[in-house]
Amino acid sequence: MTRLSFRSVFVSDVHLGLADCQAGYLLDFLRSIQCDCLYLVGDIVDLENMARRPFWHASHGAVVAEILGMAARGTRVLYIPGNHDAALRRLAGQRIAGVEFALDAVHVGADGRRYRVSHGDEYDGGGSTPPWLVALGDRLQGAICAANRCCNALLRRCGLRYRPLSIMLKRRIAAAWRFIQSFEARVAAQARADGFDGHICGHIHYARMHDHDGVLYLNDGDWVEHCTSLVEHRDGTLELLHWTERRLSLARRDAGIAPGVELPAAA
Repeated sequence: MTRLSFRSVFVSDVHLGLADCQAGYLLDFLRSIQCDCLYLVGDIVDLENMARRPFWHASHGAVVAEILGMAARGTRVLYIPGNHDAALRRLAGQRIAGVEFALDAVHVGADGRRYRVSHGDEYDGGGSTPPWLVALGDRLQGAICAANRCCNALLRRCGLRYRPLSIMLKRRIAAAWRFIQSFEARVAAQARADGFDGHICGHIHYARMHDHDGVLYLNDGDWVEHCTSLVEHRDGTLELLHWTERRLSLARRDAGIAPGVELPAAA
């Protein structure tokens, strides 16, 4: 099988160990690509959920095996733990089974642009968002994921394709959309202050590519609701991909694009 070849691939919010995890789609994606560097940008294994209600499907183990196989075949695999696998942050600086662990990273694109890479949960407490609202949002996220799972199970029985129903809800609920925009603005502002060309993160389960006056905000999405990843092509072009029965390009930033050019939002 001919695999799609990328320079770098960014995957986050897989939540292995959670019933809502779309491990089958991710496994198909990983088996369809080859890359020089695979960034695991947090919440790959949902240790937090597993401590409350243990769950592990065979497909979840297959994803882990495929990632380790990629590392064995020469792909650099960098694991940046998030809030749901925060216990793994104590492994920062270590290399286990070919997988490097770090708290964050700096990615230099093929076009020379510098991006900070982190999970993104460090931006939850910024701005005017009170902690109770963040906690409520986390619980609502769980309810949305459960609804997404049930609806798509019904769609599959009817012979219909997967639909990321939750993304439509997030766009239509004003408070959710304001939270997404506020989070995005904080991430971009910090990237600008630190001298980066952009920031690559996950955490909020909303894939997006947006230019903030020359600073690029890149969210690679998740594999619970939307089944998306960020990929970097050999020339430095960045692209958001959706991968289920349908394989779609959601947004793209060509290498060398001028700062300030508006980019399409993920669909």
